[in-house]
Amino acid sequence: MKLFAPSPSLDTRCFTVILLVMGLSTPGAAEITSLDSGNIDDVLNNAAVALVNFYADWCRFSQMLHPIFEEASNTVREEFPEATQVVFARVDCDQHSEIAQRYRISKYPTLKLFRNGMMMKREYRGQRSVSAIADFIRQQQVDPVKELHSMEEVNTLDRSKRNIIGYFEKKDSESYHAYEKVSNILRDDCTFSAAFDSVSEPERFSGHNIIYKPVGENVPDMIYLGSLANFDLTYAWAQDKCVPLVREITFENGEELTEEGIPFLILFHIREDGESLEKFQHEVARQLISEKGSINFLHADCEKFRHPLLHIQKTPADCPVIAIDSFRHMYVFPDYKDLAIPGKLKQFVLDLHSGKLHREFHHGPDPTDITPGQEETVEEAASSPPESSFQKLAPSENRYTILNRDRDEL
Repeated sequence: MKLFAPSPSLDTRCFTVILLVMGLSTPGAAEITSLDSGNIDDVLNNAAVALVNFYADWCRFSQMLHPIFEEASNTVREEFPEATQVVFARVDCDQHSEIAQRYRISKYPTLKLFRNGMMMKREYRGQRSVSAIADFIRQQQVDPVKELHSMEEVNTLDRSKRNIIGYFEKKDSESYHAYEKVSNILRDDCTFSAAFDSVSEPERFSGHNIIYKPVGENVPDMIYLGSLANFDLTYAWAQDKCVPLVREITFENGEELTEEGIPFLILFHIREDGESLEKFQHEVARQLISEKGSINFLHADCEKFRHPLLHIQKTPADCPVIAIDSFRHMYVFPDYKDLAIPGKLKQFVLDLHSGKLHREFHHGPDPTDITPGQEETVEEAASSPPESSFQKLAPSENRYTILNRDRDEL
């Protein structure tokens, strides 16, 4: 019925993919910090990197992970002894349900990575073993900023990736420290480089400077005009460049996007149909920029996601199709051709937030929306498949069922 909905059952909430290392030694005195509402902000805000185990005591997979997590903490502590450089922490989600809700925890155990108090989008999904967890933390300690030793290196950057380049007089500066912090948080979304001293001098005609090089050889650069010493401003600018307004949803990132906890506005389109995607991106930017943060703007390959389309009574032949997935129901935009009508797409999203889409899904169109002379009554509309803007869905499979079936048929 929906693309990626976690099952509410206790069995599936308890994370079912856990790989154990045989013959683990008994862990020593592990330094695991127990988090609660009184200390969580202080602990996480003061940790350069924190790996937090969200668990439930009744979950046997949580129980199995405890000794592995503790042993990994011991291993990492030997390599990174500074107390705030790496913190291993845990949250008992039964005892502290408000924390679990705050971080949208829906399965146990869940390992979330934090940097200076900010939760990273990508949780730890690797092997549940001492060596794998320790390797993951080592990777997080690698400097994401590549130092440029000549301006010629700029011309050899991989333009299939999003690149941000900083030009600084020296590393030991407030501006570079803010840039370094931004790069650590966005290391999975952009490639970061920096030049210093005489190498960077030609680009420092007005002081420290950072530029964004979008994907594509002939796309113009974008220059950051704010204060480089202001982390919040620098991060907001870099995030806007590194994380596209409209992202593609795939089999690989579907669960990750779901865990962001906000509904989806999805364009289903044939992969080769770049024109529809471009129009959708344009209208999202024009009509819905104020809704960023309350809904995820996505696009999906019609051929790969045939089954979600079937559940809204569509096929790839009907694409392009726009729909909202609220994680409870899916609602279909009336007609793709209406995309460019001023305010039409925005009203569709506002109707989600107001509850109108949910109300119409169950009870038919609102009385105020029925045009004079319409033969079908509100009562008839509520008891029959709706003929209004939004198609009712078949109530059976969850997101994972649909996702896995689609993958199997590729």
